[in-house]
Amino acid sequence: MQLSLADDQPLLSAEPPADEELFGLAPDPASDPPDDPDAWLRDLTEPERDAYLATTQLPPRQRVFEAGFLPRDVGLGAGFAGGGVLDRLPAGPVLGQFAADAWAQGLAGATDDELIGVLAAWRRLTSWASAGEAAAVTELTERRRSQGLAGGDPDLMEYLPDELAAALTLTKRAASGVLDFACGLARLPCTGAALARGDIDRPKALVLVNEMCGVSDELAATIEEQVIGAAPTQTTGQLLASTRRAVLAADPAAAVRRREKAQRDARVEVWTEQSGTATLAGRDLPPADALAADQRIDALARQLKADGAIGSLPQLRARVYTALLLGESVKSLRPSALSSPSARPPSPGLAGSVNLTMPLSSLLGTAGAPGEVPGFGPLDASACRTLAAALASRPGNRWCLTITDSSGHAVGHGCTRQAPHGSGWALLIEITDLGSALCRPDQGQHRDDHAGYRPSRRLRHLIETRHRTCVFRSCRRAATRCDVDHTVPYHLGGATCRCNLAPLCRRHHQAKQTRGWQLSQPEPGQLVWRLPHGRSYRIRPDPYPVS
Repeated sequence: MQLSLADDQPLLSAEPPADEELFGLAPDPASDPPDDPDAWLRDLTEPERDAYLATTQLPPRQRVFEAGFLPRDVGLGAGFAGGGVLDRLPAGPVLGQFAADAWAQGLAGATDDELIGVLAAWRRLTSWASAGEAAAVTELTERRRSQGLAGGDPDLMEYLPDELAAALTLTKRAASGVLDFACGLARLPCTGAALARGDIDRPKALVLVNEMCGVSDELAATIEEQVIGAAPTQTTGQLLASTRRAVLAADPAAAVRRREKAQRDARVEVWTEQSGTATLAGRDLPPADALAADQRIDALARQLKADGAIGSLPQLRARVYTALLLGESVKSLRPSALSSPSARPPSPGLAGSVNLTMPLSSLLGTAGAPGEVPGFGPLDASACRTLAAALASRPGNRWCLTITDSSGHAVGHGCTRQAPHGSGWALLIEITDLGSALCRPDQGQHRDDHAGYRPSRRLRHLIETRHRTCVFRSCRRAATRCDVDHTVPYHLGGATCRCNLAPLCRRHHQAKQTRGWQLSQPEPGQLVWRLPHGRSYRIRPDPYPVS
């Protein structure tokens, strides 16, 4: 029986309501999907959901195998296994969730096949993250460029690498590399898309960006179309060769322009190695000069080898290299000269402004705590004593001793030009307290108030001892090669005192004066940078090695 208002108008019907009948009605709150931890699975496609369930609900496997065999064929062939959905899934948040789940559940139960699938997935996700980082850098670049064109400070673009360096804790050179990569990727849309999908990784994308940096946008697009298809299956070396051939064929002068641009950045760099040794290298040199210098070093080292010098050819090349730079005769490296010290010319000793800092106990040989050379880094106690001996060999060199607290922060400092003497390296130095407790800037009281704009040599040296490098975050330029900056400008009443001075390299000294850049020193030696992107960074003196 059917209830109705009229014979042809049923009151209840088994037919579902049409969309037109439901239009305008408020949604039923009880009809939403339940908010449970697995609710996100409902947004996946059926193959993705099946693959996830297959990889997360596998029965436990026993890790007992016959000798000589590995569990390559134990898996079910789904998920991350070869040919599985996740093995082909493009990089993105869905793949990230699957990979994170596989990691969280433990990889010990995965077959070799599935483990390689997980590894490849994380590689694709790394590429995806690189593309996302580059996109953010590109957007920030466009904002700074637009702000400059709209009447803002044109130097905002000039100091964008420093903004990135502060935000990402990078050196300025590394941050410039991030910026150059993002800008180069922006003009290669196919490369950017392949990186975002995970078809190529960042090193391959970097090859394409670098090789096409000297060609026009139109030529870059043409070359990109020629090489991008094979890029996923090539090594970086293969991709480099194919791309360079395509660039030279399309624009033979591009390589010349790129080389000339790099040579304008020619430089000599020194840095520490993980083993505690050091590297001194000339970068971006003219190829002809570098090859000629290398051949000369090689010829001299081979002559030493023929004369009976002990050591491998690479070791002898290194000795020749340093001897030439130190102005020593290569003949002094011959076995006859080494066996007869009187035949060797006296060493000129170490000159210059190297400021060795090391705990007194290490200098005396009673402890092994490391020392430090500002701008270079830590040195083990033995290397420090060798450097100290080199300093002592030249009369008139200045010796410095820094006293640290238990945290390694400098609290006292003294200098002398008297050469150390005796086996105990006796020194008589008047120590200056580096604390600034007597400074009361708000009351106009300053401990080391110096009349005039330029600090005295003594005050500058104390500032350079407190902060061994430029006080911009991640900048490692030695304080001895920096300007001594008044945090509050001198012409605005800033005192020439330890509570208002800090070392700034010339670049960051100029950046500080750019619109949107602010530097304050709320406490003596404690500085706060506020950058155009709105974030603040507090800088404290780096600790010295603790004895």
